[in-house]
Amino acid sequence: MSSADENQQRGEETAAARNEPRAPEHFAKFFECWLAEQERDLQVLRTAAASAGEELRLRPLVDRVLGHYEYYYCAKAASVRRDVLPMFNPTWTSSTENLFLWAGGWRPTMAFHLLYSKSGLQFEPRLLELIVGNPTRDLADMSPDQLERIDGLHRLTVRLEKEISEEEAQVQESVADARMVELTHALAESEEVEADAMEQEMKRKRDRMNEVLQRADQLRLETLKGLVEILNPVQAVHFLIAAAELHLKVHEFGKSKDAAGDATGRPE
Repeated sequence: MSSADENQQRGEETAAARNEPRAPEHFAKFFECWLAEQERDLQVLRTAAASAGEELRLRPLVDRVLGHYEYYYCAKAASVRRDVLPMFNPTWTSSTENLFLWAGGWRPTMAFHLLYSKSGLQFEPRLLELIVGNPTRDLADMSPDQLERIDGLHRLTVRLEKEISEEEAQVQESVADARMVELTHALAESEEVEADAMEQEMKRKRDRMNEVLQRADQLRLETLKGLVEILNPVQAVHFLIAAAELHLKVHEFGKSKDAAGDATGRPE
């Protein structure tokens, strides 16, 4: 058995032990539980950042938080294997979040914009400290080597993201291919004749979109892990704090807007 198969088997065993959702309709409940777990992680990360503990003590915390992200994508993959459709029109996220979805989730290159934005915000008020050579123990004092490695990872991620976008576009465009035009014309004449053929053709397209989603989720996780690997433990804590704050607060904002729209009978 390959290491990838072993990891998948361990993930499935862990999922069973932790009551991972086994159907798409249960993923919304899982998502809410995962948000609560991310909120707990955020509080622990904030405490660690404030305490300025030794880097060796922070590494297990960083690894544990990354493990929670891996668990999320393991659960998502289990749900996708049963039905990919809900992942491209999720009900567990807000309309605001769905507006910015890319291939069933967040765009991987956003992680670099997040990192640079947080680094800039921490850099400005501590410029004098950096000038005199005092370390800031956050994202303000990334080294030239780190910045070069981050740039290399960014370039790679842009290329892979483009490949996935092109693959997704091809699947979307295939809805109007010759076979689909032939089938829809036949269905207009007699629904009973071509209904099964239509179902088979759409299943092939759903399977291809499933592949797109799997590639996109893999890139999302690899990007996150790749950035954390480049950062030292203290910097990684600050980056993970920024990532959790962005996700949780945008989700909270979007849900509030949706609730306000429902209350007034119109979108906000």
